[in-house]
Amino acid sequence: MIYTALGDSITFGENASSLAKAYPQLTVSALNSGSCKVQGFVLARSGWTSDDLLDAVIWRGDSVIAHSSVVSVWIGGVDLANAALASIATKQPLAVKHLIAGYRRNVSAIFTRIKKGSRARIVCCTQYNPFPNSPLAVEAIGQLNRMITELAHSCNVTVAPTHTWFEGKQAELVHGFRNGKVEDALSGSLPIHPNDRGHRVIATGLAPFLLPRK
Repeated sequence: MIYTALGDSITFGENASSLAKAYPQLTVSALNSGSCKVQGFVLARSGWTSDDLLDAVIWRGDSVIAHSSVVSVWIGGVDLANAALASIATKQPLAVKHLIAGYRRNVSAIFTRIKKGSRARIVCCTQYNPFPNSPLAVEAIGQLNRMITELAHSCNVTVAPTHTWFEGKQAELVHGFRNGKVEDALSGSLPIHPNDRGHRVIATGLAPFLLPRK
């Protein structure tokens, strides 16, 4: 079985102590320790938005996706972070509707491209909230996750509810967590990625979603 993980810095393994401790590699290890024999591939980069991931799938992903049994898609954190930081900097309201419309268009195109080029099952991950103490983040991420769930159902894609695995545990699972507010991101480092424990939580939660359906 070939598993391909598509995504941004979280999937790439940013702030994990090594790439071996990022969730895609941990998930493959967990599956291989059972009865499944899995080979894993990652197509992800730090800073990728849903636009960037769509481009990567089109221009670089065809060969690996074509041979994949299952593909996970985890994207959107950078789209949200960029929009939120722009909103704070300009003192303008966060343009959630505009953000979600563009995101939906890109993710829908990613699903279509995967389905066109392969027979892989698709698992789409929701977004956890690294800023649980900011109403702005709670509302925006809530809206994004509702849209992800709705789009996934309409495209016959499985949803992995990643946000529920982090809810209430962000201080333990997010690298560099401070106050849980969007403003924390303005002071240099972005406290948004999972730490090693967070990556383990993701791998444990995600692995059952990747197993072949009985």
